[in-house]
Amino acid sequence: MSVDLRRIPWNREIPEYFNIGSACTDALLDSPVADRVAMIVADDTLGTSSSSYRDLAHRTDRFGQLLRNLETAAGERVLVRLPNCLDYPTAFLGSMKAGAISVPTSTLLVAEEVRYLAENSGASILVTHKSMWEELGRELKDYSGGLRHVLLSGEGPMPESSGYLQLHELEQELSTITHWDDPFPTRAHDPAYLVYTSGTTGHPKGVLHAHRALIGRLPAARHWFDFGEEDRILHSGKFNWTYALGTAMMDPLYQGKTVVVHEGATRAVTWLKLIAAHGCTTFIGVPRIYRQIVQYTSLGAGDVPTLRHCMSAGEHLSDDLRLAWRKRFDLEIYEGLGMSECSYYISQDKRHPIRLGSAGRIQPGHTVALLDENHSPVPDGKEGMICVAESDPGLFLGYWNQGGETERVNHDGWFFTGDYARRDEDGYIWFLGRRDDIINTFGYRVSPQEIERVMRTHPDVADCVAIGQEMEEEKTLVALCVILESGSKTGTKELLDFAGLHLAAYKRPRIVHILEEFPRTRNGKVLRSKIKQEIETQSAQ
Repeated sequence: MSVDLRRIPWNREIPEYFNIGSACTDALLDSPVADRVAMIVADDTLGTSSSSYRDLAHRTDRFGQLLRNLETAAGERVLVRLPNCLDYPTAFLGSMKAGAISVPTSTLLVAEEVRYLAENSGASILVTHKSMWEELGRELKDYSGGLRHVLLSGEGPMPESSGYLQLHELEQELSTITHWDDPFPTRAHDPAYLVYTSGTTGHPKGVLHAHRALIGRLPAARHWFDFGEEDRILHSGKFNWTYALGTAMMDPLYQGKTVVVHEGATRAVTWLKLIAAHGCTTFIGVPRIYRQIVQYTSLGAGDVPTLRHCMSAGEHLSDDLRLAWRKRFDLEIYEGLGMSECSYYISQDKRHPIRLGSAGRIQPGHTVALLDENHSPVPDGKEGMICVAESDPGLFLGYWNQGGETERVNHDGWFFTGDYARRDEDGYIWFLGRRDDIINTFGYRVSPQEIERVMRTHPDVADCVAIGQEMEEEKTLVALCVILESGSKTGTKELLDFAGLHLAAYKRPRIVHILEEFPRTRNGKVLRSKIKQEIETQSAQ
């Protein structure tokens, strides 16, 4: 039976006024949740710190007041570059309480890259850690942009130069104030935060979200998470990443749950120890983290008895890893599919059986279609571009200072994601990837994800990427780039034979490249285009 590609939207009433900072903190002060722990930070160097919802509300109030005292106007950008710490939600949510736009950035970026983001966003305030300032300060010493104030977090001496403000001292001064200005009355459609893409090609691109984005995330909260009354969620990522920013901060705080994050060096066993130590019920990671736990630890379900729900995103989870996790921990891993522009709108959930290889189903509450080149819905089983209705409250406002690019991806009431997929008659989505990734070989269109899903089940394959390798004009062969398990002696012939047993002839790799590692973005995503470029350059030599 065919299922209509257009989902009936869940009735989400968008209020005229809405503020993410307040919704994640103040909204819970008149409930029993007020004194619940909102966030725990396990820091290898500084030890464990925590904040209740009441404390977090006051911290964000003080930060918002600090911005007002610095004459920060509504809509100004506040660049946040901090490690995982309590100052992160304070600055991120507090900026929005003041009506400013939060701009989270990665601690992995070099100073030159941070300068670009400061210039591109036009940030007037920078919040960073003292330990990060030496390199960044050198890069910004001749900065002539609109940056007016630098707020430094953390312990230790202040820089000798003038013009820097110590965040904790300023907040301490404000703590004696008994009256706070109310949060800025932002409308739901006003800008709230600006995130930058990984920058797989060229410079990073700013993606601007409205305060309504938090309401747009509710379908994921209901159909990807499995929230219980007193959940504790451990996330393996850094707050700067949109994955963690949503699923480790905004989503659980909006629901009144406890978040646990880590700062410092990690080993695979670290995550299991944190789950056990803090009684975590939900673990959120990426496939690489799950694989490391399976490969490098011997612990199992009995060692983490509180764990009952696991989530993954960022890259496709291989079947062998899913099965290995299920065997070891007696739990499923539920995948989510989304992007910076619209968070997660397709996922697996506990209400429907997981189908190996499928990305899950469209979450009720999102209107999503698979469209052809004429912007018409494709029938079940046919390839189409994933498109999200422009009316979706979780959809971004636009690309920062790139109105033409924003217009390019919006047509006839739809946002065109650029990702392609098929949907089966039961509503399951089979992700194919971006059109540039799809391999055209001898008249066939082959999804690299389908090949990778199968080849990762080989016991000696630690990771793999399938590409189309151009041999000559109008001749493209499927090539498999492989990272082998440590100590493996498996060679090209064994891998090609395995592919011959498990893949249709037109999908089988004809070439194998054994590599030590894959080029990745700073958030860990594989750079397919760079792998393809490097392979073809080597082959041409």
